[in-house]
Amino acid sequence: MGTAKTATPAISPLAGEPIKRADAERLAGVLKAFADPARLRLLSLIQSSPEGEASVSDLTAPLGLSQPTVSHHLRILTEAGLLEREKRGVWAYRLVPSAISAIAELLTPPRKRATKKAR
Repeated sequence: MGTAKTATPAISPLAGEPIKRADAERLAGVLKAFADPARLRLLSLIQSSPEGEASVSDLTAPLGLSQPTVSHHLRILTEAGLLEREKRGVWAYRLVPSAISAIAELLTPPRKRATKKAR
């Protein structure tokens, strides 16, 4: 399985205390991976696939992009820790739910987090 090279920081920029420069840079790197329409579609296509995973060949036609372009976007998402991959003749990609949840948590103001957990 591929491993994430970018870890999200433990502290939120919305926590009420200043975020350290290194943490801000790591979080910005992950958010940059999100900030592309093709990558958002890739995440959506992989998540909604029946097995929750897809190969490059499964993704090129729905995106209307070439194989090298799709591979490039998948590499960026994998390096950001949002996807993991496994070699099975071809690379199979799947979302890393904990990474997606961690980003959502970091971007949720503390008061909203308390309200969500109390439900």
